[in-house]
Amino acid sequence: MFKGFKDFVLRGNAVDLAVGVVMGAAFGTVVNALVKDFLTPLIGIIFRIPHLSGWSLTINGSTFLFADLINSFIAFLLVALAVYFFVVVPMNTLTTKFKKPVEPGTKKCPDCLSDIPLAAKRCAFCGQVIV
Repeated sequence: MFKGFKDFVLRGNAVDLAVGVVMGAAFGTVVNALVKDFLTPLIGIIFRIPHLSGWSLTINGSTFLFADLINSFIAFLLVALAVYFFVVVPMNTLTTKFKKPVEPGTKKCPDCLSDIPLAAKRCAFCGQVIV
């Protein structure tokens, strides 16, 4: 029973996934700090607002914190950009680089334009002799 669990845990995919989740959480913390401590004050300077965290709206005792929403949105965009440019684009490049070109398994009949196997000497649809 424990042998199966040990095999599962020590298999490359589970360990890689665990490392990816931990690294993603750490990266998210760094991005959130960057947004909260650098970009938000920078936005405050641009719009001449001393504390962007002061942006809020209170209705019937409920406070809506716009600055937190803006910070979260910027952090999400930065994480998404980082994942796209540092994971998706390199993986797509590697995939296309190592992908073997697919040879077609069929050709068109010159008479009826149906798809026929490359080795065919006669079209199965119209009977035309293929040279």
